[in-house]
Amino acid sequence: MIVKIISSDWLKRAGNRIDAGPHTSGAIEFREVINSIEHNRLNDCLNSDGIRISPYFKRVYVKGIENGKYMLGNTNILDFKLTGRADILSMRVISQYDDALYFKKGDIIVTCFGTVGNLAYYRESMSDMVASTNFMRISTNEDALPSGYLFAYMNTAFGKVILTQNETGSVIPSLLPEQIQDYNVPRFGKTFEKEIDQRIKTSSELRDKSNSLFKSAGRLVNDKFNFPEYLALTHREFNTGRVSSLFVTRRMDATYHDQIAQMSDDLVEQTGAENDLAELGIQALEGNRMKQIFTGEDYGVPFFTSGEIFRADVTPERFLLRKSLKGDEVWQTREEDLLIARSGQVGGIIGTGVWADSRFDGACVSPHVLKLRVTNQSVDAGYLYAFLCCTDVGYRQLIRGAAGSSVPFLSINDILAIKLPRMSEDDEARIGEMVRQAGRLAAEAQQLEKEAVKMVEDAIEAAAPKH
Repeated sequence: MIVKIISSDWLKRAGNRIDAGPHTSGAIEFREVINSIEHNRLNDCLNSDGIRISPYFKRVYVKGIENGKYMLGNTNILDFKLTGRADILSMRVISQYDDALYFKKGDIIVTCFGTVGNLAYYRESMSDMVASTNFMRISTNEDALPSGYLFAYMNTAFGKVILTQNETGSVIPSLLPEQIQDYNVPRFGKTFEKEIDQRIKTSSELRDKSNSLFKSAGRLVNDKFNFPEYLALTHREFNTGRVSSLFVTRRMDATYHDQIAQMSDDLVEQTGAENDLAELGIQALEGNRMKQIFTGEDYGVPFFTSGEIFRADVTPERFLLRKSLKGDEVWQTREEDLLIARSGQVGGIIGTGVWADSRFDGACVSPHVLKLRVTNQSVDAGYLYAFLCCTDVGYRQLIRGAAGSSVPFLSINDILAIKLPRMSEDDEARIGEMVRQAGRLAAEAQQLEKEAVKMVEDAIEAAAPKH
């Protein structure tokens, strides 16, 4: 229980709200700090688009991106790949609303229904996507208030708490545009704000470049082996097929032997692939299922769940007690590991993977994440990632082994039995380097964003009156 004595003036300044949240979160104190230095009201710095939420519409989903646009929801905007789990909204629905559903350059995205206060900044790749009704998009007059600078401020300890102080609703929290019109933004001069703005915009560009490199690596694998971009438009499309009784002695579930699974097998076989991952010295490491004891950063190691590894910003939110990690260091993630989500609903994150760049080095991941590690120099880890995680054929090879009706999971034996198509050493190295460069850009993007946020926080603390 949190107990706090507050002044009656605070109640007035909070709009006579008597729920505890705004008063115990520190929002009132932070707001006083911002009001004590030079600032502008957000509402005075918006352009003609202002603060907008997509109108409610009937959601009609389609197969194939040629029939619609990716629609981003609360979770999607935080993901590095954006479209990894996004639905495709029918173009017929989109066309009814002119440009009301589209993102615009410089948009700051704030989740406002369900999960409130998560933030994302516009990326050029969003220009051909549409927005769900679960977040607001803020468009500033760039001359009056650079959008990148505003985004950095909103991500500070001050900006984030003040932003969400007017959140309402106990079952489904919400935050409406009119509740943040009086949101005050500290000002520190054009030179400083432009520097912050440029860091945020460069970070956005680097994330798109990184994502593009991952896609290009996958396309090179597809082109080399004549793999189609997609084997199926949905994850468990109804189909029929015949299979020899010899192949059902170990597995009898239909999706392991269906047409799509057989097609992926045939395509891999046509490449002349001879060795499976186990024979190539690939290790599959799973974390121990143990009581998870969380502690402060000084006494723990960064911990990521199977959902968190896919975020654009993979800053750890929790730290697992180092002393509880007994035995060898199987739990420890290394740079260049492949992190595969091994459980979840088919069509979700299960079977999808993340390249462990420098941000993951030494971290601990949930038992729901499987680590694939190259131990043989004859296999390039980046090339392995490109095949398994950047092509649909590789994904189908992984996902076909999902077992379980309630929460499907992937078994280590099925994954290590996957055969790896091979190219020349130079071609594999070239693709592997593309993957590594993509990882470096993703890490650099996060670093730039963190630096910008820290610079704004430091400026606020330096300008605030000393008591």
